[in-house]
Amino acid sequence: MSFPQRLIDGYGAFAAGRLPAEQHRYRELAERGQHPEIMVIGCCDSRVSPEVIFDAGPGELLVIRNVGNLVPPHQPDGQYHGVSAALEFGAGVLNVKHIVVLGHAQCGGVKAFAEHADPITPGDFIGHWMTLIAPAAARIGPRDNITKEEYRARLEQASILFSLDNLMTFPLIRRQVESGALTLHGAYFGVATGALSVLDRASGEFHPVGTGR
Repeated sequence: MSFPQRLIDGYGAFAAGRLPAEQHRYRELAERGQHPEIMVIGCCDSRVSPEVIFDAGPGELLVIRNVGNLVPPHQPDGQYHGVSAALEFGAGVLNVKHIVVLGHAQCGGVKAFAEHADPITPGDFIGHWMTLIAPAAARIGPRDNITKEEYRARLEQASILFSLDNLMTFPLIRRQVESGALTLHGAYFGVATGALSVLDRASGEFHPVGTGR
């Protein structure tokens, strides 16, 4: 099977347009290394690319993506922890100044959890991974007098707060937050509308961000 033509065409457009315009930046990043100030923890959903949503150039964002934009709690048990390794790299090596947990509407992982979806494979990797949000679901309570869509939206946002809480279980991150060197943020993206809301930590509510246009 040949390499996807869509990717070849896309690279051709990149090499002819954006690459020449940003060649100096790429060379600089290659020579001096990367120094992004912002890390974004996002979902692997193809509709919510942080680089697209925030119109980021090369070297501006350090991005972690997984099903459901989740952060598991700190668990140094000798197992393989991809999210934890990326957090260690971002906070401990690159010294990012901001970490943003970016959730989104119509999240398939949250839907699978909320609707008790059947396992896709015997390993049920998605189902097991999404049990991480069980405490967030318990926090918002049962789905009473609201639609499935409204409940899932609440759970999507509650899981963002839950991931922010889990970030604080990492000693390195906690130290940097408490010293003022690092700030944690939550954001929520509406796939259909393109609207972005950011979390007010004091109230626990998400408020829309104006486009300024």
